Amino acid sequence: MTRPTGFPRADAENDFLRARRRQVLSRLSTWLRREPDDVNIMLPFHEVVQALGYVSETRIGTRVITLDSIVGTVDRSRDFDRRFRPTSARVRQRWERLALAARRGEAIPPIEVYRIGELHFIIDGHHRVSVALAQGLSTIEASVTVVRTKLDPSGIRYRGDLIVKDYRRLFLERVPLSGHARASVLMTDPWNYAQLGEHVEAWGFRLMQDEGRFTDRATVAQRWFDEEFTPVVAMLRQADLIGDRTEAEAYLWVACERYRLIRTHRWDEEVIETLRAQQ
Repeated sequence: MTRPTGFPRADAENDFLRARRRQVLSRLSTWLRREPDDVNIMLPFHEVVQALGYVSETRIGTRVITLDSIVGTVDRSRDFDRRFRPTSARVRQRWERLALAARRGEAIPPIEVYRIGELHFIIDGHHRVSVALAQGLSTIEASVTVVRTKLDPSGIRYRGDLIVKDYRRLFLERVPLSGHARASVLMTDPWNYAQLGEHVEAWGFRLMQDEGRFTDRATVAQRWFDEEFTPVVAMLRQADLIGDRTEAEAYLWVACERYRLIRTHRWDEEVIETLRAQQ
């Protein structure tokens, strides 16, 4: 909180003007750096839950949470940017009323949030968070409801990150890996998850043809990881063909190139040497 002047109302007004000024400067800086449009937009809670896959929720009561863990909103409020700075003068009256109460040391009711992993999404209390940040606080009281999802929310920073999570969730529904296998298959381009899902399903179809019996998705997924993915990745690592890709990206690239170049599904030294020559 900035040093008080002795006039709480004037200090509250200055708090708002300072927050607005910072928001305008941040927006200008984003435009000058040609950053993506979603850099300063709060993450929409329902889109995050859809991308990660909803499982359940539990209300755990009032907790003290860090303000920098609040990254999104339930109602897609456009009155504040990602750092809860006011985007217009429309919220000024209510904002300054709360800032004045905080300046006077009055009790401020807890905000209400959803928690996914370590991230928090505001249900009610946008103005209170904005005022707290503007006045230099680092924590705030919140009534918390924990939401459990199929995927871990780690790695989500911007709205665009949700696309990768959504495609990964769909991939894991098609290829239900678990444990170490699940953690090992990672992509940075969301479309690669769709391609890899189709590739694994085709591998499973050939497996069932060879063995003459039906195999469920979970079994296909685990056998693909153990019998195809793991040994191929070991070969690629030995041949220094992974580079700066993830293991899954390297596998998908060589698998597609292998079939395009020599129309085969086998793996041997001849295949690896052919792929190395094309790198």
